[in-house]
Amino acid sequence: MNPSQRRELYARLQAANPAPTTELHYKTPFELLVAVVLSAQATDKSVNLATATLFAEANTPEKLLSLGEAGLAGHIRRIGLYKTKAKNLLATCQILLDRHGGEVPRRREALEALPGVGRKTANVVLNTAFGEPTIAVDTHIFRVANRTGLAPGKTVLEVEKKLLRNTPAEFRHDAHHWLILHGRYVCKARKPDCAACILSDLCDYRD
Repeated sequence: MNPSQRRELYARLQAANPAPTTELHYKTPFELLVAVVLSAQATDKSVNLATATLFAEANTPEKLLSLGEAGLAGHIRRIGLYKTKAKNLLATCQILLDRHGGEVPRRREALEALPGVGRKTANVVLNTAFGEPTIAVDTHIFRVANRTGLAPGKTVLEVEKKLLRNTPAEFRHDAHHWLILHGRYVCKARKPDCAACILSDLCDYRD
């Protein structure tokens, strides 16, 4: 895509959804961090079902630690890899208390130092909780960026760097949410709904 096509793509997504946000339910940066860690290889719907009961009982690092591994596992058992995620979350809570005063850090390096937190999770927290103009590239965004020609790349990091470089500044904050929702509901993996797509005339995908 050329610059004018990219700008038009984002303008259309903005017009269709002026205030996009994550579909994960959260009220604080800590709740968002927990939800995003749980969402790896799981659906937002399953995470929201789990965190509805979890956050009602424990929504701070101290309270989550007090549950212990068995108590936490009882809330998240329906989610894939729940045993590993429970261990990572408890270790993360301890680090937050020991090094960050119980608060979620706002620096990428500090976030990525937390167990179970990689670059994608850090980007989601920085963007959604703290308003940073980052773009977290998941499978949906990777697919949309390559299919449309918006930011083709062979790796997640390559696509992320191209998106950050080529997305006009006024769209950068919301780009992550627009692209992930478009990939989830329109530009689906197995059967993209091109007939209903508002970007079809800008898109490179031909199948």
